[in-house]
Amino acid sequence: MPFGYASPEQIMRDKADYARKGIARGRSVVVLQYEHGILFVAPNPSRALHKISEIYDRIGFAAVGRYNEFEALRLGGIRYADINGYTYDRTDVTARGLANLYAQSLGQIFTESIKSMEVEVVVAEVGDTPEGDAIYRLTFDGSVFDEHGLAAMGGQAEAVSTRLKERYRDGMGLAEALETALVALTEPGGERPPVNQLEVAVLDRNRPHRKFQRIGAPRLERLLAEAASRSSAPEEAPAAEEAAPGAPGAAPETPSPGAAGSPPATGPEGEIDTGSGA
Repeated sequence: MPFGYASPEQIMRDKADYARKGIARGRSVVVLQYEHGILFVAPNPSRALHKISEIYDRIGFAAVGRYNEFEALRLGGIRYADINGYTYDRTDVTARGLANLYAQSLGQIFTESIKSMEVEVVVAEVGDTPEGDAIYRLTFDGSVFDEHGLAAMGGQAEAVSTRLKERYRDGMGLAEALETALVALTEPGGERPPVNQLEVAVLDRNRPHRKFQRIGAPRLERLLAEAASRSSAPEEAPAAEEAAPGAPGAAPETPSPGAAGSPPATGPEGEIDTGSGA
């Protein structure tokens, strides 16, 4: 046996472990559908280095891991989209095509390079209807996952995904979807990241032409205040319909105290509801 020999299985296993450890050191990113498109949420204290970006008119990009590596992937995706959109038609550029391109690049690097890329990527496309939305998650080895409704990656992705699935529902408004994402990204008992350390963007199907839009701190604060007011608002009890005496279903009349044939007055059982709310 030559010195330093290692089986291909061991080499691939070591590469995969190395990449997973690097990705897990970063903070999680959440992508989920809402009523009018797709929402991206990522804790990110940097204002210059973005985890969320636009690729093309209807296509967004989110990534975790090493910035220089997923930035190279993002730039390659933009070049691919621009060339194909100019050569053929803008509608020919799709998230599926970009996902296939990224899968080939990541798979080749993972197989042939000494070091695998420490990245995980989501490519999302908003359609004319919610049924036309697409979310593709790609791992460091080129595997592609067609996600439905939501995706979480990086950091404690499994725990974040579990919390996200517990609160997620179809057709959520933007404020509710943002609140759901932040609850999923926050550890139980932990503190939420401040608004100025959040990177949030949407693919809004109602916008003309370019669907991608970043959400700044002022609008974020309004959305969070709206979500908080909805969650704290008490549920209104339906007003009881008053039935006329003697009408079908009306309660029998109670004789007044002291009337003939009436039982003697007694104190009410239990506590008296004074209406003070105490």
